[in-house]
Amino acid sequence: MTVIIHDPLFYGSDDEADELFLPEVVEEQAPPQEEEEKREIAIVEVGFFAPENNAFGNSFRNYQQESLRRIIVEEFYRKNHTFQTYDFAMAKKEEHGRLNKGVMSIWECCELLNEYVDESDLDSDEPPMEHLLQTAEAIRRDYPHQDWLHLTALLHDLGKVLLHPAFGGEPQWCVVGDTFPLGCAFSEAIVHHKFFIQNPDSRNPEYNTKLGIYIDNCGLENVTMSWGHDEYMYLVAKGNNTTLPPAALFIIRYHSFYALHQGGAYTYLMNNEDKEMLEWLHVFKKYDLYSKSRVRINQEEVKPYYLSLIEKYFPARLRW
Repeated sequence: MTVIIHDPLFYGSDDEADELFLPEVVEEQAPPQEEEEKREIAIVEVGFFAPENNAFGNSFRNYQQESLRRIIVEEFYRKNHTFQTYDFAMAKKEEHGRLNKGVMSIWECCELLNEYVDESDLDSDEPPMEHLLQTAEAIRRDYPHQDWLHLTALLHDLGKVLLHPAFGGEPQWCVVGDTFPLGCAFSEAIVHHKFFIQNPDSRNPEYNTKLGIYIDNCGLENVTMSWGHDEYMYLVAKGNNTTLPPAALFIIRYHSFYALHQGGAYTYLMNNEDKEMLEWLHVFKKYDLYSKSRVRINQEEVKPYYLSLIEKYFPARLRW
C-alpha cells in the first residue's frame, strides 16, 4: 500500500515567497589561493543553470493555484508552530537519538522511503528516490571530485522514515516542513510566523527574547532546532560514526532551515565554522530544488557508484 506524505512548503504572496525562499542565482566566489590551500574542502565555481519553471511548466514551489493545498499547508504549520516547543524537541532527540528502531543499510532505507509519494511537491510527482538521485547526479556532474557531496544529496531526506510505522509513525508536523531554532524568539522570517502565537514558548520569558537561552555566536551546534527529518538523519549519521566531512553533516542538519539560508535570520547564533559550512549549504540548496525533472535516472546504472560511496563513508548496516 502506498502511503502519501504531505511535505508542506510555503504558501503566501509572490513577494513573500521570493523574499523568503527563491534562491538567487549567483556564482560562488573562489577563495584567495593562500586561503584555499588551507581549506580541507574548496568550493568550485560552476555554471549552474536554475530554470524558471519545473517539469510541469510552473514556477517552483508555487502553491498559488492550489486552494485546497493552501488549506493543507496552513493547517500543517498551525500544528507545527503550536506544538514544536523546546521541551518537545529535546524529548524527541532523546527518544530517537537512542537509534533503537531497527538496523538496515542506507540503500535499504532509500528503498523503504520510496514507498512514499510526496503529494505536496508541485515540482515533481516522482517517488522520493528519484528526487534524491536527480539531486545527487546533478551535483556529481558539476562537482565530480566531491564524492561526499554526491552521497550527501542521496541521503539528505532519509530521516523521513520517521513517518513509517516501524519508526513510530510520527505525525507529519514533526517530520517534514521548515525547521527553526527553539529556546529563543521565533523570527518573522519563519513561514507562517502568525501561528506561533499559540506556542507556549512564545509566552515564556526565558525563551521569547532574541537570544533566549543562547549567547551571541554560540554556534548552531549548541542550538536546539525544531524536531524533524533533518535532525534525525544527522543523529543517525553521527551515531553510526560516519566519516563524511563536517560540511556534509551541516547540510543534512540544516537543509530545511530556510529562515537562515534563504531569509538571513539567526546569523547572530552562528560561529565562524558555521559560516564556512553555510557556503556549501548554499551550493546544495540550488540542486535540491532545481534538479527536479521528468528525466528519470537509471537506478541500476548508478547504484554501484553510490553503493561504493556508502561503503566508503558508512558501515554496512546502520542503527536507526
